[in-house]
Amino acid sequence: MAANDTIADMLTRIRNACMVRHQTTNIPSTKMTRSVAKVLKDEGFIGDFEEVGEGVKKQLVVSLKYKGKNRQPIIRAMKRVSKPGLRVYSNCKELPRVLGGIGIAIISTSSGIMTDREARRQGIGGEVLCYVW
Repeated sequence: MAANDTIADMLTRIRNACMVRHQTTNIPSTKMTRSVAKVLKDEGFIGDFEEVGEGVKKQLVVSLKYKGKNRQPIIRAMKRVSKPGLRVYSNCKELPRVLGGIGIAIISTSSGIMTDREARRQGIGGEVLCYVW
């Protein structure tokens, strides 16, 4: 099934897999979803991801992380901010802080996909894709 908003589709798949405590989830692979998965891995929200399949059928297999003996998901919530119908841009001085710095905002900048902290450190703004905490 083709999705117009690949980032919202990715966030929904991860959110649903975390709710039912799955070990991995499959996400259609695009350049954007690979970049977002890399940021989530670097920040410690997901375990690892790998690309499987060939051609148009490429998938990202994302392994999810849990903590404690009750297997509570590391990712508490994910919220899409900028949507295809309403883009949200922010300069480096107005980049949002998610839960006072506990969570992250994923930003699409001219230097690639990065967290709000990294964008603030480099002094660049961009499109606010989503919040994760």
